[in-house]
Amino acid sequence: MGKLTLYGIDGSPPVRSVLLTLNALGVEFEYKIVNLLEKEQLKPEFLKMNPLHTVPTLDDDGFYLSDSHAINSYLVSKYGKDDSLYPKDLQKRAIVDQRLHYDSSVVTSTGKAITFPLFWENKTEIPQARIDALEGVYKSLNLFLESGDYLAGDNLTIADFHVTAALTGFVVFLPVDATKFPKLAAWVQRIKELPYYEEANGSRATQIIEFIKSKNFTIV
Repeated sequence: MGKLTLYGIDGSPPVRSVLLTLNALGVEFEYKIVNLLEKEQLKPEFLKMNPLHTVPTLDDDGFYLSDSHAINSYLVSKYGKDDSLYPKDLQKRAIVDQRLHYDSSVVTSTGKAITFPLFWENKTEIPQARIDALEGVYKSLNLFLESGDYLAGDNLTIADFHVTAALTGFVVFLPVDATKFPKLAAWVQRIKELPYYEEANGSRATQIIEFIKSKNFTIV
């Protein structure tokens, strides 16, 4: 196996989803922090790898790939000892893909509607409608879990990694109510019990969670 390097920042849910995948696969890799505030992502050597200057960015021995969804499916397809995290069976894979598209469209956009004004516009009032939209995401996820212990059925997949990385920060705005969403609450705990969860996601999310709390936001 060639040299595998992941470029990212701990606060990024997409980056943490890739860290979860890498740890689940048990492959050796180097993790390099990109200082976005210092605009390291705009340096020529980074733009050569990823002209969109985003994280995560993967360097697999000179093969460069961006977008966490593309990265995770690639990693499992190349390095997985089996296909459980991203099944080869077309119907099973289609369900995983649907969950991934839900994450990239609905989950991500719902989160950005809350966090972008908070992070980049210094707005501390969050409209109740945006929290209601987040609750709608929880409802959908709870429905997905009707079919099994994980988001795409009975087996853990990369879809679980993507959504759990996002939810780690979302719960600061809206905790998962086990009465309303019992399957989702059970799933959150199930994912936290993975042996690599804390290293790949839990401890790395601390900084962004503390930053969110420091904004002293109110819901109006």
